[in-house]
Amino acid sequence: MGPVSSVQAEFINDLGDKAHVPIISFSATSTFLSPLSSPYFIRATQNDSSQVKAISSVVKAFGWREVVPIYVDNQLGEGILPFLTDAFDKINTRIPYRSVIPSLATDEQIVAELHKLMTIQTRVFIVHLLPSLGSRLFAKAKQLGMMAAGYAWICTDAITDELNSIDPSIIDTMQGVLGVRPHVPNTAELQSFIKRWKLKFQQSNPDIVNPQLNVFGLWAYDSTTALAMAIEEAGVSNIGFDQMSDISRNTTDLESFGVSRNGPKLLQAMLGTAFQGLSGDFIIVDGQLESPVYDIVNVIGNGIKEIGFWTADKGIVRQINPITIKKLGTILWPGDTATPPKGWAIPKNGKKLRVGVPVNARFSQLVKVTRNSQTNTTMVEGYCIDIFDAVMALLPYAVPYEYVPFATSDGMSAGNYDDLAYQVYLGNFDAVAGDIAITANRSLYVDFSLAYTESGIAMIVPTDNQSRNKWIFLKPLTWDLWLTSFLAFIAIGLLIWVLEHRINDEFKGPPLHQIGMILWFSFSTMFFAHSKFSSFSTFFFFTK
Repeated sequence: MGPVSSVQAEFINDLGDKAHVPIISFSATSTFLSPLSSPYFIRATQNDSSQVKAISSVVKAFGWREVVPIYVDNQLGEGILPFLTDAFDKINTRIPYRSVIPSLATDEQIVAELHKLMTIQTRVFIVHLLPSLGSRLFAKAKQLGMMAAGYAWICTDAITDELNSIDPSIIDTMQGVLGVRPHVPNTAELQSFIKRWKLKFQQSNPDIVNPQLNVFGLWAYDSTTALAMAIEEAGVSNIGFDQMSDISRNTTDLESFGVSRNGPKLLQAMLGTAFQGLSGDFIIVDGQLESPVYDIVNVIGNGIKEIGFWTADKGIVRQINPITIKKLGTILWPGDTATPPKGWAIPKNGKKLRVGVPVNARFSQLVKVTRNSQTNTTMVEGYCIDIFDAVMALLPYAVPYEYVPFATSDGMSAGNYDDLAYQVYLGNFDAVAGDIAITANRSLYVDFSLAYTESGIAMIVPTDNQSRNKWIFLKPLTWDLWLTSFLAFIAIGLLIWVLEHRINDEFKGPPLHQIGMILWFSFSTMFFAHSKFSSFSTFFFFTK
């Protein structure tokens, strides 16, 4: 029991399998160690890969699309990288660069690697280093201004588990850093144990004022308890070994022990042990400790603050019991800001996008290029430019760009729209903004955005305050039109009288009666036809 590092555990595992002796480690977290390939290996701690889902959930919660892992070039760092890559692929997050720090890196090597990170646009970093190396990394990042607003740092449990015991000067360089760590319930039994442990520890180490017990110490205590319970369950009273028949002269002292008589029985008892330990539920599943909950913490001031939890079935939650809303608490980011970083920033030597604009735009309201000869600057404005600026401002990351007026190669005249679109295909421009119609020929070389206005024909008419008057419908009826309409009515009435007065009794009689009938007929035909009139008069009404 007790191989501390993953390298030690890997060395002893082969001997444990041969001798049928259970090997129990409470600190070997490397993913290269698998209880499936070493049946006598029991990992009473968390596998490094078990925390990647908690980390990816944090990245997803803030919508970051690119992250850069910073890891040490040994089994600790290389083992977790494939699991991080798979977890980020599931949430559509890309890893544009992998930052590898040598395990024995000098300060100069750390600074050189940080300078590389400053030249890329990504500002979200996942740090998976040992505490000693991670402390030096954050100290140098602080000096280079990489702990300012706009940066996001997330530490794995390799550093987060040790935050309570890290020097305060290092904590000061990590302000705003997020971290994940296995959840340990704050029980009365745990507090009583820590109090007794500190008292006994200070008796042997009086120079240490405030000793801290991390989760590995709790796992060590629970592992010892589980082993004692397994020995009682298995009824092991005699630790004996049978000599192996094929021992060579080149074997080590460990191999000379032989094969344990009670090892298989003790292994089964250990795998079936389950109890409530100081670190929480101690349950061995598939040869390693199960932990469905992770703490998400934020480095603030002189210590850390719990801002939420991650569970395998609920994801990110604010509290565990009872489970509340699925979001994190208030976070203080680097630079003492409460605004979450976008995840991107303009690098110091970053390249700006060249956006071509037409100089001879058809309408100046859409695109207008003005040259100031005194200041030797160019101003680009217009409706199309305003839309392009608004779209770029809504992006969740920073993209630097500049407008470049398009002219012919000799610079003497403005280029046409076909040539302007073709410049994107040639690579002279990264994009084009302006009143450029989508045509089949241009679509062969560039991709167009969706049209932000509908094509068609519309009528534009002036309006005034009189448009709200209820008698506005009378305005087109001028006096000339009224007079023309009246004369038309008289002419129609006379025409009908000439055709009808000889055979229609309604048009006969005294002269005044005939004149009244002529006027009445002309007026009434606008609204209805008279059944008493002849067929001709009715036909005239419908065709009028």
